[in-house]
Amino acid sequence: MKERIVSFCWQHLWLLVSLFVMTVGVAVCVRSMLGSSVISVLPYVFESAGKRAMVPALTIGQYTYVMNFLLVAGQIAVLRRKFEWVQLFQLVVGFLFGTLIDVNMQLTSWLVPAALWQQVLAQAAGCTILGVGIALEVRCGSITMPGEGFPVAISRVTGIDFPKVKIAVDILLVALGAAACYFFFGAWQWHIIGIGTLFAMIFVGAVVRFASRRLGWFDRLLAYRPGFRRYIYGLARFIYGRKPSE
Repeated sequence: MKERIVSFCWQHLWLLVSLFVMTVGVAVCVRSMLGSSVISVLPYVFESAGKRAMVPALTIGQYTYVMNFLLVAGQIAVLRRKFEWVQLFQLVVGFLFGTLIDVNMQLTSWLVPAALWQQVLAQAAGCTILGVGIALEVRCGSITMPGEGFPVAISRVTGIDFPKVKIAVDILLVALGAAACYFFFGAWQWHIIGIGTLFAMIFVGAVVRFASRRLGWFDRLLAYRPGFRRYIYGLARFIYGRKPSE
């Protein structure tokens, strides 16, 4: 039981790290002003509308909570009795994801690319970081993100391959974001859904595939089992500058 608890905590510690990396990528894409990544299109639209008092004034991360809740509800509606209730843990992961988006939006507040080449560089960097974070998150083998869980549910029910369903869901999210732009602002918002969004839809998947083949070091890290005792010894060495007597 102790080993299982340690293993669970270790695995989810690295899941948290993976979510942090992902949300750095999301924040940098938003800061590029060329278009956000797919997962943040709708939250970004509603956050912008909130600044004009058209909807509740929530942050991108907080609207991400709402979207993730709806995606989990969609899974329950699609799977019905086949829904595994342990998958409700996606709500916790989605909450952490949204919280970390807001954290990283604050941490990247200094990033204000003005020239086009700076915006392109920021978008490419954001998509690369996001792709690496997704590869790490998938490798953790824990509960999936709601953004992946919903396409998985549809794939299970319809028998359509997951990649095809994932692409269709991503296109739907972008289309809903575009419709929301016209509903709230009466015009396309290129800084929310722009060329960078299309670039992210293609490039992030390529980064995930590339990075996934080079994560042997991360697998070894996940397989490592930390022990409380060795930390005590390590702390003692640090404090006393010598190996403690055993």
